[in-house]
Amino acid sequence: MVPVIPPRLPFFVYGTLRPGEPNHALLLRGRSLTETPARLPGAVLYDGPGYPYAVADPAGTVTGELVVPAPEAYGPLLAELDRLEEYRAGDPSSLYERVVRGVLPDGRDGGRVGSGDRVRTWADVGAGAGPDVSASAGQGCGTGGGTDGTGREEEGGSVRAWVYLAGPAVAVRLRARGRLIPSGDWRDRNRTRKAGPARTGLNTGADRHEGG
Repeated sequence: MVPVIPPRLPFFVYGTLRPGEPNHALLLRGRSLTETPARLPGAVLYDGPGYPYAVADPAGTVTGELVVPAPEAYGPLLAELDRLEEYRAGDPSSLYERVVRGVLPDGRDGGRVGSGDRVRTWADVGAGAGPDVSASAGQGCGTGGGTDGTGREEEGGSVRAWVYLAGPAVAVRLRARGRLIPSGDWRDRNRTRKAGPARTGLNTGADRHEGG
């Protein structure tokens, strides 16, 4: 069997990998070309506690950054992020699953972001570095429309990016008993914690992991 080579897409980060958070300093500082504020539609955010989980939900939006890694750092960084998030391809017990989603950089729907320079940077990383995402089973963008080979959607202004969502078993537990962060912004987690104690019984490995 020929191994599937993951496409070189930007990463959408929404928790401890965001600028100013501990895992950004550990893994991303000095290894990215651009870090752009962005939003992930179609997901909600839960407090682990101590680290975040994004869970698919058509009514939600999660706030974070779109990170374009430096080309020479891409392969090692992908492997390091997979280890951090305890993601193992094809393993349903993975804490997180790495999937492709359409992400909206701030301003792409009418604001300040979206200059030609930034678009060319996305294209440098997204083009010609592996199969199109549509060739990978179960990893659609979820936004519709064709792609132009750069990681950008032709329709809707979204950018294809890797996102680490809660693994299937974890997502079920979070939906049942998790603490939702209503704003979808990890930086609002302390406000959410003051509102009341988390419901227990998640068993998500909070004592050993900080991801997102």
